[in-house]
Amino acid sequence: MEYHQMATAEAFAADLSMPVFLVDRNGDLLYYNSEAGQVLGREFDETGGMPAAVWGRIFNPTAEDGTPLAPEALPLMIALSEGKPATGSIWISGIDNERRHIVIAAFPIRDDSGKVRGAMAVFWEKD
Repeated sequence: MEYHQMATAEAFAADLSMPVFLVDRNGDLLYYNSEAGQVLGREFDETGGMPAAVWGRIFNPTAEDGTPLAPEALPLMIALSEGKPATGSIWISGIDNERRHIVIAAFPIRDDSGKVRGAMAVFWEKD
């Protein structure tokens, strides 16, 4: 993602009062806000960015039935690869080792020409 797009998306995410996770066109983590840090078990300034293969493994995403999910099956990665919004309900393990049931709404981020440059997921804990 180009710098100005990332900076704009990060500023937008930082101002939201709900958890937000931002990745570049490769699925690599660029940023998550402090609300996401509460759900993920650690603040972004403690983890920093990381490749998709790493964050996909760290958070141990599983389907409702406990079946492990490959990164490409996650709503965020679907939004990125297919270029359209995606939603889902999954279980994750936070970095603090707490299992959490979350609902995700993800959408692609496009540049002025319409090319997908990254994706953003908004998520929340399911009651």
